[in-house]
Formats: sequence, structure tokens, C-alpha cells
Amino acid sequence: MSSKFLAELSNDYEKLFETEIGYDVIIHAGEGQNRKEIHAHSNILCIRSQYFRSAFSNEWAEKRDGKFIFKKPNISPQLFNIILRFIYCGIIELKNLQGPDVLELLIAVDELNINSLVSHIQEFLIEHKTEFLQQNPTGILETVYQHETFTDLWNFCLEKICEEPKILFSSDKFISLKAPLLEFLLKRDDINIDEIEIWENLLKWCFAQQNIKDDSTKWSKEDIIRVERELYRFIPLIRFYDIEPTDFFYKVYCYKDVLPQDLIHNLLEFYIVPNMKFKTNLPPSRNRYHLDSTLIESKHVPIFASWIERKDSSHYNMKNIPYDFKLLYRSNRDGTDTKTFHENCDNKGATIWVAKIKDSTQIIGGYNPLDWNGNNWKTTTDSFIFNFTDGKNISTAKVGYVINQKSAVFCYGTYGPTMGNLHCNRNKWSNSDCNYPNVGIPENNFTVEYYEVFQVINK
Repeated sequence: MSSKFLAELSNDYEKLFETEIGYDVIIHAGEGQNRKEIHAHSNILCIRSQYFRSAFSNEWAEKRDGKFIFKKPNISPQLFNIILRFIYCGIIELKNLQGPDVLELLIAVDELNINSLVSHIQEFLIEHKTEFLQQNPTGILETVYQHETFTDLWNFCLEKICEEPKILFSSDKFISLKAPLLEFLLKRDDINIDEIEIWENLLKWCFAQQNIKDDSTKWSKEDIIRVERELYRFIPLIRFYDIEPTDFFYKVYCYKDVLPQDLIHNLLEFYIVPNMKFKTNLPPSRNRYHLDSTLIESKHVPIFASWIERKDSSHYNMKNIPYDFKLLYRSNRDGTDTKTFHENCDNKGATIWVAKIKDSTQIIGGYNPLDWNGNNWKTTTDSFIFNFTDGKNISTAKVGYVINQKSAVFCYGTYGPTMGNLHCNRNKWSNSDCNYPNVGIPENNFTVEYYEVFQVINK
């Protein structure tokens, strides 16, 4: 029969740590007035830490009068005592430490190769000290970036900054961010901010590196060359085609002297020539909400959530959206026949469909809170139709909730998404609706270039 006395064993080792009986290791922790001598036992350190195990086995540790000497000025006595207490008795107390102190402790245990604590402290930071990221996001991100073992914390910091980029961009220390790290961030597709703001912050960073004022009319030829060189590595990472025409003219084109001339030519062609497609081999639009769509962007998602919940459009942001929007069907990918529409969308519950009016920027659509299967009219009080006069400009949105509830949604094999008298019959679209308010959807027959249907899933 075996018995476990782990608590008693832990207490005994803690007493050994506190009384220092038989110690053979002297650690000089901290520096200056904060320097303190700490005593420990080599056999215990060797068993519990790869760092000390290597030091003792390879004999690179200094030894004097039979005692090993370690100088660790980069680790404070307070943190070293916390680490040693864990080494001796498996106890770690973090709740009384501030976020920056916990991060310093994480760096220390990583240096000492105490792998179990590396994972534990990262988890603690993520769960209990998230506010510390906002105190110095630039410094914290660069610190975590330098440690390969901080995988969980690195991923958390990236996701947090991509979800709320202003945490980083609004920081006074953003302009001190190292170029490789800024480049890494701009490569990501999930930064939840308009592309023009990314461009403006990149310029702010660039001007700070070169100590140049943001007034291109007063730049010398030397200034232009310096800015051009500083921006060179970042230009391919900016999704210029996602910038609104007005912003392009006033906030991008004015810097044409420091941008590649072929890029300026292609952008001018894209913005000026009707229906001109952007050039190939470009980075995709940033999918800030992981939204699989070629018609709408993540900025549409909070609006849809607000309409579904019948709340003010400012109620939701990317942090608190209660739904996921899963692409079920894209007509120009899956086929335009209504049979394919029903195969992909029937029995999937609530959906939102979005359609692009041909030869325009107009986006229309509707919300069906029920389903698309069956051969009949369906009754609901929660359906709505909507219209974006300019699909890229969410301020042009109009929404109308169902008036005639018994004719809210129509389902039939030869019909695509049909709400009231807004019909998609054998891929022919028409609208003569009195079942919903007039929100600016074209009347009578009109042509849809293609449309998408998304399943609305409660998180």
C-alpha cells in the first residue's frame, strides 16, 4: 500500500528554502541598491531547471570556496524568490503582481528554462491581466516577439491588437515600433480598421523614423528619397484598392511622388474608368471578421446584427457581435440555378442574402429568420429587406421591416431568395413590393450581377 504526503513534502522543502541549511549556491539577484544575495541548493536547482542543470553539468558556473556563484542582475530579488519558492515546493502566487511584473517573471522563467511556468504564466496573463497590454502595447509586443516560447501570449496580443488596432496605433510609442514587427502586422488580413487608417498610421510611423514633417509640398528631393525608401517594404502590404475614392484623392494621391508610378497609374485607372477591375497579384482585402464574402465587409456585420436585434446601429461593434455569418451560397461560384440555391440554403435556419445590382455600386438584400425549404408563404414579424446605395459606404444603408407578416417570405423550387414581392424567379429579379417599406430597391425588373447567402448562427 502506498500513501501520498505531497503537502508535507512540499512544506519540508519550503522550510529548507527558507532556512538555507546546507546551501551551496549563491545567487546575486538584481543590481545597484536592489541587489540581494540569495542562497539555494544545487541538487534541487539541477533537478527542476534545465538552465541550472546545464550550468552544473558543463561546469561553466563560477565556483568559489566550494559554492557556485551566479550573477543575475536582470532578475529582481523579489521575482527570483518567487521562482525559487516554486522550484522548491511547487507553489506560485501571481495575483498580487502587476501586469508588467508578471511579464518580467515570464521572461525570467523562460531564461531559466522552467517550461511548466512558461505556460502557466502566459495563461495567467491572458486570463487576468489583459489591461496591461494597453499600458505599453509597443513594448509588450516587441518583448513577446523576441521569445519563441511565448506562443500563447504572442497569439493573444496579435488577436487583441487586430481586434482593437487603436490600442497600438493610438499609443504614443507606436512610432518607435521596430520595422520588422510593423511589417508583420501589416501582412495580416484581420486588422479590424479601415485601410485608409492603416495607411495614415504607416505614414505617421514613417515620418517619425525620418524626422520629416507631414507636408509633402515642402519636401526637398532628399526628403522624397528618404520617405520613398522608408515606405518601400510596406507598399505591397497596403490594400489601396479598398480605400474610398475621396480618401484616395486627399490622403494617398498627394503622396504620389513617393509611391511607385505604376501603382498610381493603376489606381487612377481603377477609380476613374467605369467598371475597371483592379490588377491581379494583389493582397486580398482584409477579412477583419473572417467573413467569406466578395460583396460585403466586416464593417457590415455590426449593422446586420443591430437590424436583427432591432437595436441602434451603434449598439454592436466587432467585439460584441452575437452572430457568426457563414457563407452558404455564392451564385457566381456555385451556379445561378435556383435548384443549387435550395440545395445549399434549405434547412439551414435563419439567413441573410446580399445581392449586387449590375453596373452599379448598389447592394440589396434581406433577412429571413425562418428557412428557405417548402412550397409556400411563411409568416414572421422579424424579417426585413435592406439597401446600400453604395455597398462600400455603410452610411447609405436603409432597412425596412415586414409590413404584411403573412407574406413575409416565399419559398418555392423555382424561386431564389424572395421576400414579399421582391422576387428572384428563375434568376430573374423584380420588385413591386407593398409587403415591405420602400428602401430604394429598384422597381419592376432589374439585373443582379451575383448574390450571396449567409447562415446566421448564434454564438
